Amino acid sequence: MSSQPRAIIADDHPLFRSAMKQAVQSTLGGNILETANLEDTLSLLQQYPAIELVFLDLNMPGNQGLTGLTTLHNAYPGVLVLIVSAEENPAVIRRAIDFGASGYIPKSASLEKIAHAVDAVLDGEQWLPEEIEPLIQKEGSVKDQHFARKLESLTPHQFRVLKHLANGLLNKQIAYEMQVQETTIKQHVSAILRKLEVINRTQAGVMFKQFMEKPEHQ
Repeated sequence: MSSQPRAIIADDHPLFRSAMKQAVQSTLGGNILETANLEDTLSLLQQYPAIELVFLDLNMPGNQGLTGLTTLHNAYPGVLVLIVSAEENPAVIRRAIDFGASGYIPKSASLEKIAHAVDAVLDGEQWLPEEIEPLIQKEGSVKDQHFARKLESLTPHQFRVLKHLANGLLNKQIAYEMQVQETTIKQHVSAILRKLEVINRTQAGVMFKQFMEKPEHQ
């Protein structure tokens, strides 16, 4: 009888998934799941509640900027998310950490370093490469951290509504997408505006998009 899966490698490059699997096999055991897009990752998390860790590629299909990270963090707050990305801009890494990532592994990292990162994160530590950590300290943003705390206060349904608002959908359209009554959406929108401390839905959507975009190189 196979053991319950503990991890998902979410990346749209099969060769990289294979290399990652090799790197973390000894630490996590045999049953490691793989996905190539955000939608399938969320489906597997729902299907397998024992999953502890997700390796998330920032540029995978369905994952715009940091929306994948914040979606996972909001819907499954107990699951650890390790970003694995070719992006090594300190501002991007800092924002990922602020929005709930347990660590950040550059795709250039050695297999040994990846295994070390997994051990550290499973032990409850936050992991960053030694060479990047000093740069990250300079990139800290109180504004990012403040907005991240506000996002954490949203329920999963409110978070979904906010993503739809950011994409310009009307209440009626959101209600159709989520298969609920329009009055329910109105209640969610009111709660979102209150929790994000903004005055209207447009402001909420713009703020979400602004924070979810990856910062440009300075």
